[in-house]
Amino acid sequence: QVQLVESGGGLVQAGGSLRLSCAASGNIFSISRMGWFRQAPGKQRELVATITNGGSTNYADSVKGRFTISRDNAKTPLYLQMNSLKPEDTAVYFCWGYGSLNYWGQGTQVTVSS
Repeated sequence: QVQLVESGGGLVQAGGSLRLSCAASGNIFSISRMGWFRQAPGKQRELVATITNGGSTNYADSVKGRFTISRDNAKTPLYLQMNSLKPEDTAVYFCWGYGSLNYWGQGTQVTVSS
């Protein structure tokens, strides 16, 4: 089993920045990739960014050039640096890990005011 705990969410004005962190514990060596998803009210959960064990990254088109996913070599913590935030980035952000099973954190709220 793997446990994921997010932190770093909050309220920020449009144009501002936030950095989310995800601490992983348990059998983290089973994880082959990690990432961030988000879910806005009334919408489906969507991919934000992912990173593989080899360091390859993938971003949603809506965040390319503004968000950066990174992690330490030990796989934890996982980070999401969010710059130039927009009101449409408002959502609950979830940390995700995959290693034959999907693991999810409890989520952290990000609110961007206009």
